[in-house]
Amino acid sequence: MKASIDLHNVPVHIAVIMDGNGRWAKQQGMMDRVFGHRSALKAVRETIEGCGELGVKFLSLYAFSTENWNRPKAEVTALMSLLVSAIKDELPGMIEKDIRLKAIGDLSKLPASSRAELEKAMAKTADNKGLTLNLALSYSGKWDLVQATQQIAEKVKNGELNAESIDSDTIQSHLATAEMPDPDLMIRTGGDHRISNFMLWQLAYAELYIFEDLFWPDFRKEHLNEAIIDFQMRERRFGKISEQLN
Repeated sequence: MKASIDLHNVPVHIAVIMDGNGRWAKQQGMMDRVFGHRSALKAVRETIEGCGELGVKFLSLYAFSTENWNRPKAEVTALMSLLVSAIKDELPGMIEKDIRLKAIGDLSKLPASSRAELEKAMAKTADNKGLTLNLALSYSGKWDLVQATQQIAEKVKNGELNAESIDSDTIQSHLATAEMPDPDLMIRTGGDHRISNFMLWQLAYAELYIFEDLFWPDFRKEHLNEAIIDFQMRERRFGKISEQLN
């Protein structure tokens, strides 16, 4: 399947909603949802490797939403612990493969140990030039728009910005993703047909690919390739008509 991919038309930025870990765990006869989260690490590795091999520049993974803080405390604690161990385990590989780690979201809400490990890994990979792996942690699209609005309002208040000059570029430049292009392709596993408060602004013209019967722990490179091949067969018009593109 990989041979069918046009390497000159690979999405620059792929965003992924990694859904179905808990349901996958139940499917395996395990009542502890954390079993699904642990088992999902292989899917993360395969996706990162697959994107790197194809020349994708940015990969954003929706790892933990602002709403996820409302989950049972034991699950949240386990997820934060898993985050720390995963970063420690994967850091040598990220350095070797020239991967730059970034994170977006209200990181101040993360436990001190999780945030420290994350910041250490980001610092150690800051100069890497390959794939940018962007983790959305304690993130939501609404949070992003609120924090961008607050920044803009503060600049207007301080006389650094005229309210009349605010446009879409102004908002874009104050989003947590300001340093990266908007996603071209959004992949979601687990079958749900929604974006779940993920990158509400940035996904405006992303192509969506939903895996109906696949939970995230079973996601592999061949599934990534499948989504990219489908992406390459679509006509992206951005509000224009086909004749204008031709």
